Amino acid sequence: MTSDVFRIGGDLEVRRLGFGAMRLRTEAGPVREASLAVARRAVDLGITLIDTAHLYGWGANEELLAEALHPYPDGLLVTTKVGIARSGRPDGRPAFLREQVEQALRRLRVERIELLQLHRLDPETPLADQLGALRDLRTEGKIGRIGLSEVTADELHRARAVVDIASVQNGYNVLDREHEPVLAACEAAGIAFLPWRTVAWGKSGANAEIAAVAAEAGATPTQVALAWLLGRSPVVLPIPGTSRIEHLEENLAAERLHLTDAQRARLDALPQAQP
Repeated sequence: MTSDVFRIGGDLEVRRLGFGAMRLRTEAGPVREASLAVARRAVDLGITLIDTAHLYGWGANEELLAEALHPYPDGLLVTTKVGIARSGRPDGRPAFLREQVEQALRRLRVERIELLQLHRLDPETPLADQLGALRDLRTEGKIGRIGLSEVTADELHRARAVVDIASVQNGYNVLDREHEPVLAACEAAGIAFLPWRTVAWGKSGANAEIAAVAAEAGATPTQVALAWLLGRSPVVLPIPGTSRIEHLEENLAAERLHLTDAQRARLDALPQAQP
C-alpha cells in the first residue's frame, strides 16, 4: 500500500497531498479574507505542504500566507520559488536569485526556507552559476533544500552534477504525461515530484472515461484525477490549488479514494494531450 507521507530530501516529512496557493487572491477586502480562510482551513485539515512563488503577485502570495499562518505550526512546509523577473522571463543571475530569496525570507517571516525551488532555468546564465548561488545560500543556512521547476530529464541530470536536488515541480496529470521521463528519473533517485496542473485545469470532468470511473467510484472527476496521481508513484506529491474551501475539502477526500486495478488501467490508457 502506498504511503500517504514522503520525506523530501530523505528527512523532511510531509503529507503527500499538498496545496498550491497560486489561485489565492491577495487584493484587500472580502476576497483576501476568503483567501486567508482557505489557507487556514488547509492547515486545519492537516496539509503540511503549501507551495507558493515570488511570481505569484510578485511576493503578495507569500505575504498572504504569512498573514494567514505565521507563526507556522510545527511540521508545516511552505515552499517557494524564485528566478522569474518582472518581464516574465527567467533570470538566474546569482545576485538576482539571492535578492529574491532575501525578499522571500522577509515576506514569509522566516530565517530559513526549508525547500527553495528554481522556478525556471535561465538559458542566458550558466547552470553552474544558477545552482551555485542556491548552494551558497544553503551553505549560509538561508535555505535547506534545493528544487527545480519545469525541467527535462537531461536538465535534471545535469543539475544533479552540480548540487543535490530534493524536488522537481513540473506540469503532469492523467491527461498530460509529457514529463514521464522526469518522473521516472525522480522515482529512481528518490526525488520528490510535485505535479502542478494536477487536474488538467478542469478538463478531467469533460473526459468521458474519467467521468465514468468517477460515477463508478462515487467520486468526482477531480478526485479521480488526484487519486490516480497519488497511486502513480510514491514520490508524487500533488499540489492542487483552489480559492474555495469546498474544493479544498473535495481535493483532500481523494486520499480516501481507492481505484481498482481495472479502473487504473482504463485511466492509464487515456490518450495524451499533444505538446
